[in-house]
Amino acid sequence: MATPPKKNLGRGLGSLIGGGINRANAETPAAQPATTTVIGLTLLEIPLGQIVPNPRQPRREFDDAAIKELAESIRSEGLMQPVVVRKIKDGFELIAGERRFRAFKHLGQKTITARILEASDHSSAVLALIENLQRADLNPVDEALGVASLMRDFSLTQESVADRLGKPRATIANLVRLLQLDREILGYLSKGQISTGHAKVLLAIENAAHRVQAVRRVVEQGLSVRATEALVKTFVSDKNKNRKRTEKTVVEDVQKRLGSHLAARVTVTRKGKKGTITIAYEGDDDLARLLEKFGIRL
Repeated sequence: MATPPKKNLGRGLGSLIGGGINRANAETPAAQPATTTVIGLTLLEIPLGQIVPNPRQPRREFDDAAIKELAESIRSEGLMQPVVVRKIKDGFELIAGERRFRAFKHLGQKTITARILEASDHSSAVLALIENLQRADLNPVDEALGVASLMRDFSLTQESVADRLGKPRATIANLVRLLQLDREILGYLSKGQISTGHAKVLLAIENAAHRVQAVRRVVEQGLSVRATEALVKTFVSDKNKNRKRTEKTVVEDVQKRLGSHLAARVTVTRKGKKGTITIAYEGDDDLARLLEKFGIRL
């Protein structure tokens, strides 16, 4: 019996499933999913209209140029790896492969090859997030939001997320900290105008307005991470000077008001959050007067 000719496998799942997946320019008129079994793996040809994106997709932005480039690759070489979906009430929900899904839409295709997994809402969300978080091209902000979503929605600890993603716990902690930054800074970070290193350095500035001032200088001047560290030190130094100046003003104001109230010379000294108040008196009669003001009688 003659062996049927093999199709071009390409990359991705080709080595796993041992058979090719449809080319994008092939006509697939089916209105209902068509089943194809390849060495124990069941793939369905599903109408695009029956598939909805995953609501927990961590990727917030999709590069249109990259989608078009992927579409042309699929048109030329075929789909190298099926999308992964799960069955829902009115059709299917994507678990992995939204860019491939978008590329097929761009090509005007009616169907796409998909692998169906049985997954609960919880499992589907976790799989979708982890699949995207493990991709190297996910920007740091989307990655941080994805990690935060895993922790918040499924009550996972940083250690649990680190284990699932195969990343050090410190990496997860640093990602979550990025979300403390202002929206403008996160915008620069997501667009690649500053790096994660820049963002981590900027966290040292406590004042939100000062952080924004600093990041604008970083972007406008194209400062390196090391130069940003030097810039941040000036903001921190100015803050310390302003704090000391404010503390001195407060102490002087307290001395003046307390001295006026007691009609005496008052000295206030402060060290950190502690301090002393010294009240001078001119004799026994003056001491008795002061004590009486405090409600004390000799």
